Amino acid sequence: MRRGRRVRVALAAALIAALGAACADSTDERPPGSGAAGPATPAGGQPQQARGAAGALAAYVERTRRAQAARARAVKKWGLAKMPLPAPPPPAVKPAITTRKGFETAGEGLPPVFTTVPTKEKVVFLTIDDGAEKDPALLRMMSELQIPYSAFLSDYLVKEDYGYFKKMRDAGVALHNHTLNHRYMPALSYKQQEREICGQQDNLEKRYGTRPPLFRPPYGNYNQDTLRAAKSCGIKAVPLWAAEAFPDRMEWREWDRDLHPGDIILTHFRGREDWKGTMPDMIRQVMKTVTAKGYAVARLEDYV
Repeated sequence: MRRGRRVRVALAAALIAALGAACADSTDERPPGSGAAGPATPAGGQPQQARGAAGALAAYVERTRRAQAARARAVKKWGLAKMPLPAPPPPAVKPAITTRKGFETAGEGLPPVFTTVPTKEKVVFLTIDDGAEKDPALLRMMSELQIPYSAFLSDYLVKEDYGYFKKMRDAGVALHNHTLNHRYMPALSYKQQEREICGQQDNLEKRYGTRPPLFRPPYGNYNQDTLRAAKSCGIKAVPLWAAEAFPDRMEWREWDRDLHPGDIILTHFRGREDWKGTMPDMIRQVMKTVTAKGYAVARLEDYV
């Protein structure tokens, strides 16, 4: 019993020392032992278990401190107004997704269509459509800032540079289905819609090794055949959007022109030839709005 109490006391002391080091200046990049403030050396005679646990804790705190310092530098580099808020841990169980009222079709058991994920957490989800602009700066910016997002890709644009989106996938971005040719789906027959959706599923599997579970119809337009075809191709859900982002503004679906927990934000792969700014300009606008309203950007696939 005495030995167990000594171990607990030693661990508590190590925790206090480690947390004290973590609260030091986040721009101090000196490694432990170089004279920087750091975890206190365990007193001689402490049990090996306590010294090992203290070391592991100190290493974790140091990694966290360095990561935060790197993100702070990235915020300054990319010109964000404020540090993005951290997303909470993903839910242990994903919320049940149902079709939004007014977006229903007559079919039963079809993939749900929604604009907002049911959650009480102050999180929103960033999604980028089509694949026209392939700006290397976007890849660097999102990686350095650690902002999660999901891409919904149309093959007629992606095929210009499959490698660009491979880099995106390798960075942990989920690549989803936005059809082969970005056609207006309700004007097509069931078979034509099936080809547009299943054909893109085949392409994404061939190029990137995955048949995604999410599909967004071009322009947000669909009918019962669209959802039937999507289901036949392995699609589980059809996320639309509650807000749309541009480099100079946000546009809103809801009457109150505001964000809500679980809202999905849409934007596009575009450059100066299409809108007033670059992809990084658009991200700055999104993050300025999201952070100012007290929201964090979370990973859509953790919730859907």
